[in-house]
Amino acid sequence: MSIRKMIGLHPASREHHNHALADAVHHLMYCAKMCLSCADACMAEQGHDMTQCIRLCLDCSDICEATSRLGLRRTGDDQPTLRELLDVCARMCDACAAECERHDHEHCQLCAQICRECAADCRNAAASIA
Repeated sequence: MSIRKMIGLHPASREHHNHALADAVHHLMYCAKMCLSCADACMAEQGHDMTQCIRLCLDCSDICEATSRLGLRRTGDDQPTLRELLDVCARMCDACAAECERHDHEHCQLCAQICRECAADCRNAAASIA
């Protein structure tokens, strides 16, 4: 089952389905887990100081998770907070991606890629919120 479809089934979404936000929520959920996995893999790397990478991956995971939760909520209205959180999340994803790109580990490269995709989706979603 697609989270995009689930959002579209919500009674508040039937009249106006924000596809950009649904795409962002999808990526946010995935990015949160990828960052968490990358942080764990970084902890196991021998001979490298991965402290900053671990920190940014964990922070990014938490921010993505929180943003996805707010993005899923269609009942009521808190668009200014959601738009702000999407902007913060995009910046956090950019910072995490930049740090991960500094490392040759394949898990870091994959994390950087999803972070870049997620940042772009967050920016699109923020722009789509009136």
